[in-house]
Amino acid sequence: MNLKSLFMVEKSVSVLVIAILFVTLANDTLSVYLNSSSCITQSCSNGVKISYPFWIPEKQPSYCGLPSYNVTCNKQKPLLHISGDEFIIKEVFYTNNSILLAKADMFDEDNSCPVPRHNFSIRGTPFSSGPNTADLFFFYDCTQPYESETYAVDCARNATHHSFAVFHTELLEHYNYSVESCQDPVYALVETDSLDRLLKMNYTQVLQKGFFLQWDGTNCRDCQNSGGRCGAQSNEFVCICKDQTQPRTCFHGISKYSYKMMNLQYTFLLPGVSAAAFASLMAGILFLIYRRRQNKSYAGSSLFTRSIRSYPSSTKDPEKANIAMGVHLFDYNELEEATNNFDSKKELGDGGYGTVYKGKLRDGRVVAVKHLYENNCKRVEQFMNEIDILTRLHHPNLVTLYGCTSHHSRELLLVYEYIPNGTVADHLHGGDSERRSLSWNTRMKIAIETANALAYLHASDVIHRDVKTNNILLDNNFCVKVADFGLSRLFPLDVTHVSTAPQGTPGYVDPEYYECYQLTDKSDVYSFGVVLIEFISSLPAVDICRHRHEINLSNMAINKIQSNALHELVDSNLGFDTDDKVRSMITAVAELAFQCLQNDGDMRPSMQEVVEALLRIRRMNKTGVTEKSYPDDDAGLSKNNTSLDSPDSDTAKGSSSSTTPNAST
Repeated sequence: MNLKSLFMVEKSVSVLVIAILFVTLANDTLSVYLNSSSCITQSCSNGVKISYPFWIPEKQPSYCGLPSYNVTCNKQKPLLHISGDEFIIKEVFYTNNSILLAKADMFDEDNSCPVPRHNFSIRGTPFSSGPNTADLFFFYDCTQPYESETYAVDCARNATHHSFAVFHTELLEHYNYSVESCQDPVYALVETDSLDRLLKMNYTQVLQKGFFLQWDGTNCRDCQNSGGRCGAQSNEFVCICKDQTQPRTCFHGISKYSYKMMNLQYTFLLPGVSAAAFASLMAGILFLIYRRRQNKSYAGSSLFTRSIRSYPSSTKDPEKANIAMGVHLFDYNELEEATNNFDSKKELGDGGYGTVYKGKLRDGRVVAVKHLYENNCKRVEQFMNEIDILTRLHHPNLVTLYGCTSHHSRELLLVYEYIPNGTVADHLHGGDSERRSLSWNTRMKIAIETANALAYLHASDVIHRDVKTNNILLDNNFCVKVADFGLSRLFPLDVTHVSTAPQGTPGYVDPEYYECYQLTDKSDVYSFGVVLIEFISSLPAVDICRHRHEINLSNMAINKIQSNALHELVDSNLGFDTDDKVRSMITAVAELAFQCLQNDGDMRPSMQEVVEALLRIRRMNKTGVTEKSYPDDDAGLSKNNTSLDSPDSDTAKGSSSSTTPNAST
């Protein structure tokens, strides 16, 4: 036997040994897969289904769920322990990764005064607050009575000490109440889908109603879609497949065709392993194919790093290695220096999921730096989401992204152009509203530019999902820059909706979206309808100081319009009573807003139809006088509209070059 033949024999033996080992391991994994049927769904006999990532230790093996999602059954009620507190699971929505919880001791019949006695925290847990959760503050043992409380807590008071609960502590300052007479407040999470309904309840009913938390369940859905079952190993998610456990899906590292062949193989092998040679041979071949493909695939787990490597210039040109996903990668130290170590004096406001600071780069550019609150999976998803959208889309009324820090940086930071004139909310009902009021012509201009930007987003298959006056920025010429795309979603044209847990800002969230968990482009239309009412009234979208039936501006507007009392809604500074043309325009805009605020999304106009309606209203009611500071140019807006049919067309690209200069230029 020559050396070549000997080498071939050794190689064949090696392949056979590997194949046998593979079959043994595969059969062990297959056994786990077959036994994992107990992980699919369990219950505590109250109708609430318990499935991954939740699990019941007394009914299920440990690989069925993650430790932080340990559920116990007590008196037929599923209980979840979070940060030392015990909560009753009222409902679990697996399609939207949200869970409705209520504090267990709120239902204790032996507790004569069921009130929260300490603050609840989700810090360090895998959960995040739902989109419509708020804090209800409880003040105990106050020596000074408070007559305007939201809820009187009579069970915790006596002849000399008072207790009460309020949603907004600002109300206490409004009534000049001194909280020094009370113990430190204790806050409890509550669900605020309808403040009107909450204010009709007592505090016990509000707490028993519960609140929503959310968790990240993307991996589980991907696993189930690939034919696997969700499980846990070493406190980490795994996808239990018929051949082996995988970190994400059963297709990880192999093609769907190969996986189907494996399924076919296991179908023949289930009765026994009598055809050992055939099994060994097939297993060996599949193993070698798997290893070959795995070596070819990129093993990095970071989405951001993957993007850097796939970017053409990053590997060929070291000078451009600090570019990822088409944006510049800033050094964290440079941004720390630019913002004077994130000095609170440079704080511009809250950017939805992070604080925004004003900064000046070493090259002299003035920028806005968004500092994300936490560097966790959810924040990274929003971080990547905003980068992806702002690098793909270009429009003169969308804020420009200059760059960001690396995903592996100490903190997640986004760097934008600085827009110097604040938000529309500032000018309508913030500090700037006291200095001067926006004229009606200016409000029309802002409304049209905002609608134009949203129509462009929808034509680009993007839903903003957080349209509000706080996210509409203004430059010194009062030109619009729509900002904050952390909650935005891609929305393919071949589907009617995207199923997702409702997110957004109270007062602006589409009621149909909240009720049905179905996000559509009409959800943005509803939010924009609220913005139009803000332009008409100069009132905020939510104000708990208003009458309980008028806390939500949308409810107030619909009632006023339906009862022919529009004049009671309109800001008196706009000339509604003195200028016939202004009154005609405001009436027409109110009718358009009314259409946008319909509960049935199908009854609302599209965003493109809103743009066209606003342009018609302004053209039909030209005053003949153009304010010098606020140019009135229908032609320019119409030209921008031509890009809506094809966001990637040359017209759209051309419009991006005409972006309004800002303070950083």
